[in-house]
Amino acid sequence: MIDGLYWESHGAGPPLILSAGLGGSGNYWLPNLPALAAHHRVILYDHRGTGRSDRALPDTVTVEQMGDDILALIDGLDLGKATIIGHAAGAVAGLAAALKAPERIDRLVLVNGWSRPDPHFARCFDARLALLRNSGPRAYLEAQPIFLFPANWLSEHHDQLVAETEQHLAHFAGAEAYERRIAALRAFDIDAQLSQISAPTLALAAEDDMLVPSNCSRHLAEGIRGAKLAMMGWGGHGCNVTDPETFERHVLDFLGS
Repeated sequence: MIDGLYWESHGAGPPLILSAGLGGSGNYWLPNLPALAAHHRVILYDHRGTGRSDRALPDTVTVEQMGDDILALIDGLDLGKATIIGHAAGAVAGLAAALKAPERIDRLVLVNGWSRPDPHFARCFDARLALLRNSGPRAYLEAQPIFLFPANWLSEHHDQLVAETEQHLAHFAGAEAYERRIAALRAFDIDAQLSQISAPTLALAAEDDMLVPSNCSRHLAEGIRGAKLAMMGWGGHGCNVTDPETFERHVLDFLGS
């Protein structure tokens, strides 16, 4: 543990920290671990308040605090600087870290991320919170894949998703943790500071993401000086899970691996 954060290290080479989305679990990246760890020292970690990390959260959670946890890993592991691949919540945490300590961020890969609140993902968060508040954790988790994955992929992987729901339920972080983390994501707005991001950046999105509109990634690429944009035509919000080969090709090409 580093500052209450559970972490794992895989492979060898330039350091690469993978930061997951709302669920916060480092295990989210397991489909991509072999390809990335073949070229890099990959650090997986569970976000504070989730998984195997410290479950205690302050009354008010901010994305800046999530970014501080990334910097704590860089310092605690004596990495000097690292590349950050962040998915959704992990992407905005990476942006916060890059604004606070640009000298410690080598590169940024922002997967289905954003720089300002968007009315569509706010609507999705409202629907998910209503399920959690009114129907409980099981209903919330059973509905979660609908927001993350394309319909055909959902159908083809039904049994796998049923099993994963039971696993997620057994390790559920608690309603308060999700309430606080979602509030942090909805409040995040660095749109006026995008031009201050100095790390080489790849904004990567799936056109059919039904949770975070792909235009949010286009906006990131337009606002960050020198940023590159990679669009996957298919894959949904969890495009690194549904189409890992295409995802990894984009990432490794950008990293020069």
